[in-house]
Amino acid sequence: MLQNNFVLNVPGELPAKPRDSLNVPQFLAACAVIIATGVLEGCGSGGGGEGAGTIQGGAPRAATLASVHRDPLQQPFSSSSIWNMPIGSNAAYVPANIPAIPYGDAEWAPMPKIDIDIVVLTPNAPLTNVNYSNVGWTQGDRCAATGDMLFQVPIPSDFVVANNYGNSSAVFLQGDGRTLTHTQPFTRCTAGGPATSFTGAAVFAAVDLYGDGIKGSHGGSGLSAIGGTLRIGELRPGSQGPAHALKVAVYSPLVLYNCSTMSECYRWPADRADSNAVSEYGKQRQNSSAMKMGALLAIPTFTDISSLGLETEPAKQLAWTLQNYGAYIDDSQPEPSFVLNAEVGPNGSFSSQFEADWGFAIEQRVRDDSPWSRDIQRLMIALHVVDNNGPSSVGGGGTPLQALAAPI
Repeated sequence: MLQNNFVLNVPGELPAKPRDSLNVPQFLAACAVIIATGVLEGCGSGGGGEGAGTIQGGAPRAATLASVHRDPLQQPFSSSSIWNMPIGSNAAYVPANIPAIPYGDAEWAPMPKIDIDIVVLTPNAPLTNVNYSNVGWTQGDRCAATGDMLFQVPIPSDFVVANNYGNSSAVFLQGDGRTLTHTQPFTRCTAGGPATSFTGAAVFAAVDLYGDGIKGSHGGSGLSAIGGTLRIGELRPGSQGPAHALKVAVYSPLVLYNCSTMSECYRWPADRADSNAVSEYGKQRQNSSAMKMGALLAIPTFTDISSLGLETEPAKQLAWTLQNYGAYIDDSQPEPSFVLNAEVGPNGSFSSQFEADWGFAIEQRVRDDSPWSRDIQRLMIALHVVDNNGPSSVGGGGTPLQALAAPI
């Protein structure tokens, strides 16, 4: 991909962090913001008088508007991260073959279900002990520690995560403002008290907020607990769909490839599959070998999303995101469902925001036969795999369908 080395130098940006380069669409978009606010310095069309910025033949003069940079707490990781890269014009699509009702006529199936990602980006909060609990997914009480401290992370004193039986993948921003610590499953049952988890730093390596953002604490894939998450402030009335890739989990016996060895069960960017992948994936139906843990799903560019018959505005926003950025399979589900990942944290709950905005719960079931549950099924069956997604061709390569994310 051709990228011009334009840099907008903004006073006050972290000096130790190398700035990303802006491609031409980003540069022009940044200029539009600057011009609209009356602060024009370093933006031009390649012509103009003395002192005008140039697109060819030299670097632009420094801009002075901080808003052209991206907030890493709202949209983390580099512009070339898998979570921020748009689908490319060279994407090779293979049908995902996801049925509308994921398990025969099981009308009780969640449609959709939400897998919460616990996102705590409060580096100045009190350091809190996260102690070992061996409960994991045994349906016991995760509140009480059964072992020593795993690590410490900053957590607001009043932030509580009650005992639950979900994945509860969690991510915390350390005091340096850059290091992300991941764990799963996370619980903190008492305000001001210690927390518990099953996994520590030895299982999930530290991640740089400014890096590629691939790795994290989704145990079925090794993918991030913040990249691909529906964040608070997104999918709101009057807005466009999130300008980043999403994460989804699927009913693996029906939807994933029936792999015979562990290495056949996942694909980049996943670095693992579920421990029972060989015995469980695809056991009810063989699917394409493209449909593995870590697959990038998207609505193809040859599909007119206005023809899908979507009834709800949030589904139309999701359709835009799924066509332009896609969604990575990050986990499997033990029940027939289609799962989206959404934020819970000190700033609130995405699911609560969604219901307040749209007047209906984000979690529904097939049997509800509501406009929202019908829309989710329409989106599911429209998905294909971007089969040539890879480290050197994120999103399939070619010209990105959207401008790259602004630099941090």
